[in-house]
Amino acid sequence: MSTKPLRVLALICSTRPGALGPVMGRCLIDAVTPRAAELGVELVPVALGDLNLPFLDEEEHPSSGVYRHEHTRRWSVIADAADGFIAVTPEYNYGMPATLKNALDYLNGEWAWKPIGFVSYGNTSAGTRSVQHAKQVVTTLRMVPLGATVAIRIGDSVAEEGRLRPDAARDAAGVAMLDELVRLAHALRPMRERARAGTVSAGTVSGLLPGAYARRLTPDDAAEVTVLQRCCWVEEAVANDTMAIPALHESLEEVGEWLGSWHTTGIWLDGRLLGMVRTHRIDTDWHLGRLAVVPDLRGRGLGRWLLRTAEAAAGPECRRILLCTGAKSLRNIDLYQKEGYRPTSPAGVDGTICLAKDLAGRQR
Repeated sequence: MSTKPLRVLALICSTRPGALGPVMGRCLIDAVTPRAAELGVELVPVALGDLNLPFLDEEEHPSSGVYRHEHTRRWSVIADAADGFIAVTPEYNYGMPATLKNALDYLNGEWAWKPIGFVSYGNTSAGTRSVQHAKQVVTTLRMVPLGATVAIRIGDSVAEEGRLRPDAARDAAGVAMLDELVRLAHALRPMRERARAGTVSAGTVSGLLPGAYARRLTPDDAAEVTVLQRCCWVEEAVANDTMAIPALHESLEEVGEWLGSWHTTGIWLDGRLLGMVRTHRIDTDWHLGRLAVVPDLRGRGLGRWLLRTAEAAAGPECRRILLCTGAKSLRNIDLYQKEGYRPTSPAGVDGTICLAKDLAGRQR
């Protein structure tokens, strides 16, 4: 299971003046917020009316990801950052409101492999026909609708002053729906991660490890990077008899900060970060660091692939590649020397040794 917290959007779908949607949404959020806190879930209410989405006005098909309008780009960012959704929806004439259908139609990849639950409300059917209509649409978008739902019959639940009457069973159903959504969101996370693949030489990586692929890491990956660093640099600490290794002590915030400034490539399989390397240029030097592969998959060529991929990214202005490792990290030093690196100086007072690879005569 990923270390990332889940973000769940509660979509308030009705935009009709005086609609019950905000009341229903508030009721849901109040009922499930304590459980969301226990599960580490960020529950974010989003009123579709606040998005100011006109009827779909994008020229390109949503699957292209080419959005010309600011309202579409804004909606894309909001939806893409979510791990799951709860739609609080009325029933209009045996179906879902046009606002929900329109909001769904605007996007495509942002919905894929995310669970969606429904809180419906209405009169005769308590809004359940709206849910059945919506399920046909969301499954086409590769969303996964929950079996658990909350259906509210307006006549039985709404007091004259427009408030919802207390209902322990309804609240319990909301919590059960959140529990199911969280389980599904975690289970589907590898699918969502794989769908992000703007991959780097994915075929080559998959040849080393079937199903694996590479992509650039971002500050959103800080939790996975932190876990990888902890498991990989313990051995370095033991070999070099020191705990003064930044990778063992960096906070999530510190990791996120350097992920924003270094170009970092990560190898993934089934939602798990298996290895990484980071690079950036300073003058004519190409600095390479944090090369790591999970201990259980070493010896498969992943570290060498990461090293060579990082080297290949050096621009023509770079004259050499620099990297550092522990002076007693003999396995690392052996790999680097086989790949053409040579020590630039004796080990420093911090117990590290720097190595360089000359790029001056390379073919471009």
